[in-house]
Amino acid sequence: MSNNLPSIARSPIDRSSVALARASLFKFVGLLAGVFFLASYSLVYLAHDLDRTEEVQSAFYTKKAMQSLEKSMRSTVKDYAFWGDAYKHLHVEMDPDWAYVRQNVGTTLYTDFGFRGVFVVNDVNRTVYAVLKGELKSVEAEKWLEQSIDAILVKAREGVETETPTTAFIVVGGIPALVAAAAITPGTDPTVVSDDRSPSVLMFVDILDSAKLEAIGRNYGVDGLRVATSGDMGTTSILPLGENGIAGSLHWSPSRPGLRLLALGLPLIGVAALLVCLMTWVILRRATAGAQALDASYTSLQSGRAALATSEARFRDVVEASSDWVWEIDADWRFTYLSERFEDVTGLSRDAWIGAAMDDLLSTELGSLSQWLSIPNRLPAISVQCRYVDTKGQERITRLSAREMTCGGFRGTATDVTEEVEARRRIEFLSQHDALTGLPNRTRLQEFLDGKLKALPTVKHPLVMLSLDLDRFKPVNDLLGHAAGDRVLNEVSSRLADCVRHGDLVARVGGDEFVLILTDVSSQEEVEALCRRLIESIERPIEIDEQEVFVSASIGIAMAPNDAREATELLRYADIALYEAKAGGRNTWRFYAGDMNEKIIERRRLESDLRFAIKHGELRLHFQPRYRIADGQMVGAEALVRWQHPERGLISPDTFIPIAEESGLILSLSNWVIDTACRYAARWPDSLFVSVNLSPIEFKRGNLVERLQKILFDSGIDPARVELEITENVMLEDAEGALEIMHTLKRLGVRISMDDFGTGYSSLSYLRTFPFDGLKIDRSFLNRLGDSEGDESIIQAIVGLGCALSLTVTAEGIETAEHLKLLKAVSCDEGQGYFLSRPLDTGAFNALVGIRESTGIKSNV
Repeated sequence: MSNNLPSIARSPIDRSSVALARASLFKFVGLLAGVFFLASYSLVYLAHDLDRTEEVQSAFYTKKAMQSLEKSMRSTVKDYAFWGDAYKHLHVEMDPDWAYVRQNVGTTLYTDFGFRGVFVVNDVNRTVYAVLKGELKSVEAEKWLEQSIDAILVKAREGVETETPTTAFIVVGGIPALVAAAAITPGTDPTVVSDDRSPSVLMFVDILDSAKLEAIGRNYGVDGLRVATSGDMGTTSILPLGENGIAGSLHWSPSRPGLRLLALGLPLIGVAALLVCLMTWVILRRATAGAQALDASYTSLQSGRAALATSEARFRDVVEASSDWVWEIDADWRFTYLSERFEDVTGLSRDAWIGAAMDDLLSTELGSLSQWLSIPNRLPAISVQCRYVDTKGQERITRLSAREMTCGGFRGTATDVTEEVEARRRIEFLSQHDALTGLPNRTRLQEFLDGKLKALPTVKHPLVMLSLDLDRFKPVNDLLGHAAGDRVLNEVSSRLADCVRHGDLVARVGGDEFVLILTDVSSQEEVEALCRRLIESIERPIEIDEQEVFVSASIGIAMAPNDAREATELLRYADIALYEAKAGGRNTWRFYAGDMNEKIIERRRLESDLRFAIKHGELRLHFQPRYRIADGQMVGAEALVRWQHPERGLISPDTFIPIAEESGLILSLSNWVIDTACRYAARWPDSLFVSVNLSPIEFKRGNLVERLQKILFDSGIDPARVELEITENVMLEDAEGALEIMHTLKRLGVRISMDDFGTGYSSLSYLRTFPFDGLKIDRSFLNRLGDSEGDESIIQAIVGLGCALSLTVTAEGIETAEHLKLLKAVSCDEGQGYFLSRPLDTGAFNALVGIRESTGIKSNV
């Protein structure tokens, strides 16, 4: 009996201990369940927030990529459309040779920019030029695009006054495409006169196929950018193309950092929860065994604490696996905790910064970080962009998220956003700078100019604008290719930037056009000194692939407020001054003056009148006889064009021939002269030939051989009775092309003579290489005979050279009997001049050669 007493006495205590152990255990399990639930909820919330942030960022970059593509295409089509040469060769007269063969608007738009389609639509909406995948084709734009383009043409022409291009997303063959279009205008070229027709439109088409979209996505860090299918609709990763998604939509695969976090964290939390459940089951089983359950409960409690520590350690591992680093600071703004990711992201030591002030590490543009966190009435959660310096001495940018703790101090996360900020800066930079040279573009120039003009420059401290255009740059592109031209532009840009001071601006506004804005110039002499320095710097040789290239520059100068107070006026006046500099011989500079604008207007009026004169018979031909000096026998005559203006009277060829060459009218004028001269000469005696001057421009374009062949056939004249006079300028610019054309002309049977011989620097080599039949001694040698004995020796040498090369030598400008006597003495072959005969109109010349006047001769040109 006594042996059972201790056992009976322990039973209530054991049962009470078991109940107490069970109650404590259930409370502990409930606490752990709350911890697991909170940890799981926090992990899911953090993962969802990470995914949402990543999706918003990828949508931003996708939209920015499309906007950048539109802006790039608008800028490209604007550079080509608002260009004087494009206006002349694509609108005034469609010139495929200039556009495609010479690669001005040809294959390079496909190879360099990837444009699948390039079209020129004329004033009556007919496609007159098409390049598809770099190949010249004859196809209508609407047929290739499989849709109407009327809306695009209307919008492009609406922007002609403001020089604003347009873009539109369309569908071509089931694939989205971006179309950029702009009305073709003369731009700022003062030498180009616009006509009354509706402007033609230049269109570039970029097909957004899978390869193109994938490349765009790579450039902007967007994975899997592609055209959205029906299965993609309803997701958030969708960007409509065009208004209401008329060209379809884009879909991409945003990164899912939150999903990766859940994949790592949730299994760990689940394992921990499973362990706790298993531990609870074991404790309850052992507690029912008896009073010893208290000891087992205590052991289980210890095990539970160890499991909790393990769970916390696992949660800490999850935090360390994220891309952000976690921090905590106390009320004194000193770090009390830094996660291990701190060292991986920043490269700095955790131990060195624990206990250090946060302001010593991070700074903001709006003051110290502690001041920012101390702002009263702030939101519970704060996000701010900070900067710090890593171990390599480089500045890094981080986005700091902070939340105040109840016990004082703050905790939060930090995300490195350096690459994101740099990408945004790069996008902003490209929107205001030239992609080739890195110089400011028109947009940046306009902003800079508007800002400086708002500061109201004064007469003593003016704002100076230099409009600079390269001379002899086009032959670099033609002969060495566009890649060499780009290298020349880069070198010139660097030299221009080196010549100006800090605070000034150098901008590239066109192919070889630059604008310089000077903000601190006190005198005209200072401006001229800078112009002289700019030209000298540009004239230094540029080495391209072991070959020296030489270019020069012409400069037009306008100043505010003297000349204008508005940016557009200042630009226009600088362009007018530039035109005067080019007309003054190039490689020089001119300041804008009020009468320059009047000269430009007057020149444009003359150009318009000349266009009318060619079409309506205001031109006349005079013929100056040429005589054989040995016996005085007439051998032929030179055809000289005269313009009898109904209001201005007789206008000298020295006035209207340059205008014709610059405006492109020289081809029509030359056609009329050659055709009319040949028709008149066909009625002369067979012993007489007719001589006609050719412009160097006719060797560059205009199908000279075909034109001449048709005129010879129509007039019926013997080709041997036609002589073409050319100058050395023909050979200077493109010797190989000129030689080929001249050989073709010789096969037609015509004669070729070098005009103004002796005024160039390489005439002897040309005489040996090119198939000349004769040469003409420039009149300047005869005019100076009384002043220089050396000119007589030169004439004798030229005659001897012509004789040695079996060339007919003709002297121009025979004004006196002494001139004729000298030429006889040196055995010169032929001569012409006022002493022998003035130029005669057709009636007087017909009377001279003894044929009856006829009014039946008309030109077909």
